[in-house]
Amino acid sequence: CHLIHCLGLSHHLIVLNYLICTFDKLKSVSSEDIKITDTVFDGVEVRVFEPPAKPDERLKRSVVYIHGGGWALASARTSLYNNLCRTMAESLNAVVVSVEYRLVPEVCFPEQFYDALRATKHFLQPDVLAEYSADPNRIAISGDSAGGNLAAAVCQQLSKEENLTVRPKLQALIYPVLQAFDFNTPSYQQNMNMPILRRSVMINYWIYYLNGNYDLAHSLLINNHTALDVGRALSFRGRLNWTSLLPSSFKKNYKPVIQTTGKAEIIQEIPALLDVRAVPLLAEKATLQLQPKTYILTCENDVLRDDGAMYARRLEHAGVDVTLDHFHDCFHGCMIFTIWPTDFAAGLQTRNSYIKWLDENL
Repeated sequence: CHLIHCLGLSHHLIVLNYLICTFDKLKSVSSEDIKITDTVFDGVEVRVFEPPAKPDERLKRSVVYIHGGGWALASARTSLYNNLCRTMAESLNAVVVSVEYRLVPEVCFPEQFYDALRATKHFLQPDVLAEYSADPNRIAISGDSAGGNLAAAVCQQLSKEENLTVRPKLQALIYPVLQAFDFNTPSYQQNMNMPILRRSVMINYWIYYLNGNYDLAHSLLINNHTALDVGRALSFRGRLNWTSLLPSSFKKNYKPVIQTTGKAEIIQEIPALLDVRAVPLLAEKATLQLQPKTYILTCENDVLRDDGAMYARRLEHAGVDVTLDHFHDCFHGCMIFTIWPTDFAAGLQTRNSYIKWLDENL
């Protein structure tokens, strides 16, 4: 409750947090055959889901999963994510490592990123993979929302490390949050008051993840931090030009919001607003060229829709094989709502499509 209050989050997010806590008491719905182990990977808590071994089976594929919640809510141990990861492990016959990274307000950026990176790198070690009978050539990095942000950032960092002997084959990002450069993309304008994730709530998440001042919220909302006179933002502007990166069906009739004069001190106070470890969409092309085959799921009724679509286009321009899986009638966060009393069709539809892609590509 203290966290909800200090973040100044909306009524809808309070309801979401209540649902998460309520669902945590519900019985898990997946097969009892899945072995669940809570352990520690290089100082980071993880929950590992292992399907039963089969006679004469070769090594299993695996997924490192990073949960959402605005870097501040939820857990790998809640029923919502526990059921998702059990379903993945069962459907894919795969080892699933769910990362229990530390949350705001205990820690802020870059600690969540480093938690996710350390846990992933630990799992990628050949001896650890062997311990779990995991195939080093069939590993995916995945996550939803803020977890999608961390998954993308981890993949980018892994691609730059030359001494890794094992690398992910795929990344799968579920309605990821990827940029804090422009809070007036068409999807931010279209869905600014959409329940579950309003624009003001997403801005609050960013401020507290990056350890900023809530008083800056309005300036961020009108893009004062990336105005034309903010020199540090200029070099990134071409990497996030939604007028060229988005399809017309996403752009609709919305107009860019680009301030002529803004507040350069915002970037000075919160430099992570332009740090690619926090905002993977701003990565340079040379980094994007190194990314693995990618799946990005987006929802029409979501302020983050365009983050995912722009990242898909930039990855395509860099030569990466990308699947953009867009759902016209779905909303942010829907994929984890597959348990009664919120077993939404949108949740089952998106989850099934996501698992199907992993099954065919991993």
